[in-house]
Amino acid sequence: MAGRGRGRGRGRASGRKETKPSSSDKKVKRSRSSKAGLRFPVGRIARFLKNGKYADRIGAGAPVYLAAVLEYLAAEVLELAGNAAKDNKKTRIDPTHIQLAVRDDTDLSKLLENATIPNSCVMPFIHRLLITQFTEDFDDDM
Repeated sequence: MAGRGRGRGRGRASGRKETKPSSSDKKVKRSRSSKAGLRFPVGRIARFLKNGKYADRIGAGAPVYLAAVLEYLAAEVLELAGNAAKDNKKTRIDPTHIQLAVRDDTDLSKLLENATIPNSCVMPFIHRLLITQFTEDFDDDM
């Protein structure tokens, strides 16, 4: 029985008092999103990357970087769509405003050229040659 101390205590020496961790010792749980200063869920994006089998291994910084890029793109589209809604004197953004915002911006239009936005309007477009031909015909008639 050597080395077991005195008393009936199990797992710790009975002579020592057990101390509870103070409030300053506790670590506050922070999500990876809050550590990175992001709103988009880093943990969920990491899970999607792992479950999607895009690669055998996913680095720790990859989901953070992807979340930051997605958050930036969403903020950009939201700002432009808000401006489009304000131009149309509306207080609510609908798919038409998103379509107008994306198609008016050259970079976003190139990025989302194959994307279909449901319940949005078709962008008005008249070819330049048709406009000049119409005005010339109209001037000749007068």
